[in-house]
Amino acid sequence: MQKLWGGRFQNETDYDAYRFNASIGFDKRLIKEDIEGSLSHSRMLAECGIISKEDGKKIEEGLLSILNDIDEGKLTVDESYEDVHSFVEAVLTGRIGDAGKRLHTGRSRNDQVALDMKLYIRKAVSDTDKGIFELQKVLFSIMSGNLDTYMPGFTHLQKAQPVTLAHHMGAYFEMFIRDRSRLSDILDRMNTCPLGSGALAGTTYPLDREMTAKALGFTGGPTRNSMDSVSDRDYLIEYLSALSTIMMHLSRFSEEIIIWNSNEYRFVEIDDRYSTGSSIMPQKKNPDIAELVRGKTGRVYGALISILTTMKGIPLAYDKDMQEDKEVVFDAIDTVSDCLKLFTGMMNTITFRNDVMKRSAEGGFTNATDAADYLVKKGVPFRDAHSIIGRLVIHCVEENKSLNDLSMDEWKAESDVFEDDIYEAISLSTCVEKRVTFGAPGKESMTKVLEYYNRYLNND
Repeated sequence: MQKLWGGRFQNETDYDAYRFNASIGFDKRLIKEDIEGSLSHSRMLAECGIISKEDGKKIEEGLLSILNDIDEGKLTVDESYEDVHSFVEAVLTGRIGDAGKRLHTGRSRNDQVALDMKLYIRKAVSDTDKGIFELQKVLFSIMSGNLDTYMPGFTHLQKAQPVTLAHHMGAYFEMFIRDRSRLSDILDRMNTCPLGSGALAGTTYPLDREMTAKALGFTGGPTRNSMDSVSDRDYLIEYLSALSTIMMHLSRFSEEIIIWNSNEYRFVEIDDRYSTGSSIMPQKKNPDIAELVRGKTGRVYGALISILTTMKGIPLAYDKDMQEDKEVVFDAIDTVSDCLKLFTGMMNTITFRNDVMKRSAEGGFTNATDAADYLVKKGVPFRDAHSIIGRLVIHCVEENKSLNDLSMDEWKAESDVFEDDIYEAISLSTCVEKRVTFGAPGKESMTKVLEYYNRYLNND
């Protein structure tokens, strides 16, 4: 097989060494980006007079024919080539002759692959953003319909204070806002074009790097240091870090769905389309999608640790170690894409058992804080109020009662401050709706937040 670098070699590469060195098995995914970059490069070469206009036209027509054949399934990548770059150049030269050999003028595989990866990741980041956006739309729909759906809020997995389902879903909506913000930051920082950096020291050809950067949509212009251009993988590390954070959020969300789906909670019913059964236990309906999302989180974390470890000892500029970036990045992108799609589908079809959530919120002393606040508003110091309600909780546990079940005599046994209005003060609706500070679960506050979320989604 003709190699792009074979000129100074006399002996054939050992087959196992060639196979070990080859990357076409995974970098073939970059073929469209490789052709896109080559089209811009060849047009620039012709415009600058580095190659003839005639050769430039032949190269452009040849590359477009390859792209068309790839799109129509008429051409598949031959994995006997070393990498996607050598495959494209070989096919091009086979179609247009010697003009194809001029395409690589003023270019190295180092800046070529750096460009291909940036073009690919730029699209991947946007696709990830769209995936999160679709999930946010589903969450917004759930929130809009559940402003009055009461449920217990938890700390330490113990019932703490009552909230609403809208408020609980809003916490994840906020996480995903931050995730999308991080993705936007990545796009901003990676918005420079490495093409024209050569192997590491640029080139003596009078390339117009501004032209290719503009043609390829890099509004930040060309990169400013050719050594950094070919050895920079920070944007991959940032992207994998963002993907890891997204998966962490999805994993936390999945954990809650798994818990809520259990017989002990019964807060949700997962649609059959996103559940599986048991081969031996006919009664089982398992939350497998949520469990797999939770499990695949570690896989994405592993990709981040892998590339961090690969990059930590590499001197400037390009080293072959950096070929190890692609497989883990591609796998992480695919994993997150699948997880977002399936999790969104699961949430879009899930049934929330509002009656069960409300009963759960009414138990477990979620109104204890409000009972203490009642005393504070009557002039009792908070620390004393805390102790009084604590003793009443002990009494309720011993008598198998809730605070709502206590008689007035039982209330007054701990403090004469209690009056009949205590029952209204600790009712579920009061506990939630009186929390009107911005960001709280009360309907007044949540309505304002939903108005903001609506503008956020519509102005995307």
